[in-house]
Amino acid sequence: MAKIIYYVASSIDGFIAGANDDINDFLPDGAGVEKYLSDLQNFKTVIMGRRTYEFGYKYGLEPGQPAYPHMEHFIFSDSLRIKKLAETVHIEKKSIERVKEIKESAKGDIYLCGGGTFSGWLLDNGLIDQLKLKLNPIILGEGIRLFGNSTTKAKWSLKDTENFDDGLKILTYDIGKGT
Repeated sequence: MAKIIYYVASSIDGFIAGANDDINDFLPDGAGVEKYLSDLQNFKTVIMGRRTYEFGYKYGLEPGQPAYPHMEHFIFSDSLRIKKLAETVHIEKKSIERVKEIKESAKGDIYLCGGGTFSGWLLDNGLIDQLKLKLNPIILGEGIRLFGNSTTKAKWSLKDTENFDDGLKILTYDIGKGT
């Protein structure tokens, strides 16, 4: 069965964006960012919450269009309304059963794109299989937390560490069993 992989940039203090959704302090390029962009090409399915999808509007994403042209998109929201959706963009009601259906039918691993609140909800429901953390050498102090307001405890097992000259690390963790 496909794995849901939360592949996300984070500060050392656990924020995926600063205050007001600011991502300017994250490393914008370099070998680690190139590795991440290359890795994204391996995914055929992406899931995300409404705020993450709408965040793309700041960078030229047209409502209803795919953020990643080669991926099937499932945007989970009870409030997002877009009249004209591309063939590969689907708006889904927030439902654990629907996430499980997508996971069962996916033709490969699923990219969980950003969203502290959405990822926290998935963590709370035991639906994240792997965390690929692009650890940036910064401290933000405030902003959007890696898992939103989730208080779920989980043990993770470090599977791989990749180090880059600019201080970025990509850390790969699998969720521990029995957590």
